[in-house]
Amino acid sequence: MTEWRLILSDPVQAELVEALPSLYHSDMAFWAYMLHCNGGSFYVGHTDDLDLRVAQHKSGHFPGYTRDRLPVEIVWAADFPTRDEAKATERQVKGWGRAKKLALVRGDWDEISVLAKGRSRGGEREKKGSPSTSSG
Repeated sequence: MTEWRLILSDPVQAELVEALPSLYHSDMAFWAYMLHCNGGSFYVGHTDDLDLRVAQHKSGHFPGYTRDRLPVEIVWAADFPTRDEAKATERQVKGWGRAKKLALVRGDWDEISVLAKGRSRGGEREKKGSPSTSSG
C-alpha cells in the first residue's frame, strides 16, 4: 500500500491546514495531487512529473479550470509505483466532497474515516460524486 504524503510548496490559507509539514519528494514515478485554486476550490490530477506539472498549472499552461483560477498551490500529493494506481487515486479523491478533501490535506485520517461512513462530525452528509473542483 502506498503511503500518502502531504506536500506544500508555499503556505496556503490557514483554514486549509492546521500545520505545514516540510516539502517531501520521492523517487516514485507517478503522482496523484491536489491543488488549492484561487477562490477556494480544489483541482485533482495525476502525473509522472510532479514538479513540471505543478509549474505548468502555476504558469497557466493548461487552458481551462486552473488557468481561470490562478494562483494555484499544491496542497497534497501521493506517489505510486504505477500510473494506474495514481489515476485510480485521482478518481477516488475527485469523488470526495470538500470536507473530506480538507481532511486529506490536513492528514486527518480519523476525520476521513468518519466522512467515509457518510457523516461528518456536524451530522452533514458527505456529498458523493462531487467534482474534483468542488468548493462546497
